[in-house]
Amino acid sequence: MVKKKKSRGQEPAQQVIQQTITRFFKQHPRKAYNAKQLIRKLGLSSNRDAVNHALQKLVEKKVISPAFEDKFRRAEKASKPEKGGQGRPERTTRSKSPLIGTVDLTRSGAAFISVPDMERDIFIPPRAVNTALQGDTVEVRLRQSRRGSRPEGEIIRIVKRLNDQFIGTLRVSRKHGILVPDKLNMPFDVLINLQDLAGAKDGEKVVVQVTDWPGPGKNLRSPTGIVTGRLTDQSINDVEMQAILVHNGFQLYFSKEALAVANSFPAQIPEEEAAKRRDFRDILTFTIDPEDAKDFDDALSYRVLEDGGCEVGVHIADVTHYLQPDSALDREAYERSTSVYLVDRVLPMLPERLSNELCSLRPNEDSLTFSAVFTFDHNDKLVDRWFGKTIIHSHRRFSYEDAQEVLDSGMGDHVDELRHVNRIATKLRKQRFRDGSISFESEEVKFRLNEEGVPIEVYTKERKEAHLLIEDFMLLANKEVAAFIQKKSEGQEIPFVYRVHDLPDPDKLNDFVLFAKEVGFKMEVKTPEQVARSFNKLAEASKENEMLRMLEPLAIRTMAKAAYTTNNIGHYGLGFADYTHFTSPIRRYSDVLVHRSLAKNLDGVWREEKFLLEAKCRHISQQERRAMDAERESIKYKQVEFIEKHVGEIFEGQISGMMDKGIFVQLRGSLVEGMAPFSQFPEPFVVDDSRLKARGQHSGTILKMGDTISVQIMMADLAHRQVEMRMIWE
Repeated sequence: MVKKKKSRGQEPAQQVIQQTITRFFKQHPRKAYNAKQLIRKLGLSSNRDAVNHALQKLVEKKVISPAFEDKFRRAEKASKPEKGGQGRPERTTRSKSPLIGTVDLTRSGAAFISVPDMERDIFIPPRAVNTALQGDTVEVRLRQSRRGSRPEGEIIRIVKRLNDQFIGTLRVSRKHGILVPDKLNMPFDVLINLQDLAGAKDGEKVVVQVTDWPGPGKNLRSPTGIVTGRLTDQSINDVEMQAILVHNGFQLYFSKEALAVANSFPAQIPEEEAAKRRDFRDILTFTIDPEDAKDFDDALSYRVLEDGGCEVGVHIADVTHYLQPDSALDREAYERSTSVYLVDRVLPMLPERLSNELCSLRPNEDSLTFSAVFTFDHNDKLVDRWFGKTIIHSHRRFSYEDAQEVLDSGMGDHVDELRHVNRIATKLRKQRFRDGSISFESEEVKFRLNEEGVPIEVYTKERKEAHLLIEDFMLLANKEVAAFIQKKSEGQEIPFVYRVHDLPDPDKLNDFVLFAKEVGFKMEVKTPEQVARSFNKLAEASKENEMLRMLEPLAIRTMAKAAYTTNNIGHYGLGFADYTHFTSPIRRYSDVLVHRSLAKNLDGVWREEKFLLEAKCRHISQQERRAMDAERESIKYKQVEFIEKHVGEIFEGQISGMMDKGIFVQLRGSLVEGMAPFSQFPEPFVVDDSRLKARGQHSGTILKMGDTISVQIMMADLAHRQVEMRMIWE
């Protein structure tokens, strides 16, 4: 039976208080406050005892430290004062401990290094970048700054390269080959020995892997590398999509060693393996996925119980049965950490032998799974749960459209089962929103492509009940797995991979509140609970008010980014105290780690070194962000490619942003965004400091964010992913 957690009844509230206070002290690192002052300044509904308890916990975590009397301030470790100043790093020619950070390269050749726990990025002049490239992890030494308050330094070591492969044009001479990279922030040509050209000819587009970089003690003036792929025979679309993957740090090809491991597994499930597992093969099981899906990593089973209740199983591909720790395949899956979904292709985390065959829960086949099985009573209330290794047989594959047709019409395969499962999912969803989940559904752009991969239509995806049904059961499984481990951790912590989401950034939130007020929507944001309710009211109101719909993507930007970590602070956006990712191990390495830990903790207690697991979490989170960047870049490319065929035509759109040079306009339907420069307007316009409106200097005409206007497409620059528009005046 599922029991309420008596000992943890106050934890979610305490977590929220601690997160709120931590954010506040981060914004005011040099000031001290007591509990009474914090309650007043933050508008907390908690009593002084609860806030004092939170303060003591933060002291134990070394987030804050006692100041004077009953006041506290941010702990010194978060910001080391400069001698003779406040809040700045000490200017010295030698740092006492290594400063490790991430490179953000500028077009001038200089760089800024983001270092955890430092309030300001470190400036690196071009001469001190020392071959570091965008996204590299580097070690920095501070030195005397020439830029006033900004810390300055030099890169003394490349800790880890983001990327060691590049796409460009090959030039071949009698002595060697040279890769001229396409990417602007790769400022070095790469030398290639003639024997390493892999048959590539002068002028071809190629992929080159760098094997040696210039550095101390090396007599190299340029990187050296080998050709690993030739792109000349591929379409422009293929080259551009592969370039997006390469430039974001993803390997296009699996190593021979990884492929050998993937191809070594037998196609048939051994009887002795099936005998070890709970057998669901005779219980109705089905998948619901996109029409064009090739990897099916989750399935649902359903059966009615004798007492009038029902059992719903969430069955997930048992990837860890094949992916053994520290094998060549496992190491490569970890490095990738995620499948990357571009507009017209997927770069999988696992070779197709696993992702599309052995681990895919294909219809009319037996499959090995790791399952979360839930029992509901006759009132659809969750009363029990079970986790374990299973074997299933998928009896029916539904596309989302197929399942929706059954739900809408009340006819078709397994209609009663689908409708009951959907009814349970609806109740789970309503309860989630009552518990504080935030409803944000940003519009997802989809494309119809011709045979050459060129977009012929752009539209926004509509989410219906069939999508939400699957989503709600995946959320349930993820939540319950995390809660199971968290409960086992009450005596002594079991390090585990949690999916967490922090509170909104206070500064971004305050800016958004002012923005929303300008367009007529009032938000209450004194407490985290009020913030969640206000966002949900905005989501509901935007269904009827097109201007408010424009606020939703801006509201999402106020939110913290979800991430993987061993520190369970809960998931604010979902309203869950405990949450993880368990349901997609084919495409997320985080889920692989969760499966391994859960399996070892089902019948006992197993602990991994927390600092090692946290390092893995950081890598996985970083790879996830890069995959999202690649996905967005591919969408932007295809949007510009689509609108390129419509230069000269007039479209309707909304003003989505403003800057001194002009306004940004997002077209309806396609969500293509471009700029209409003020230089093409009939009179000068001045943008308000709020960036929410602009006023014509002669006529007094006001343009506001969210206004619906008509624009003509003037230019589409595919190379730079830019669209120029001209506003049509009535």
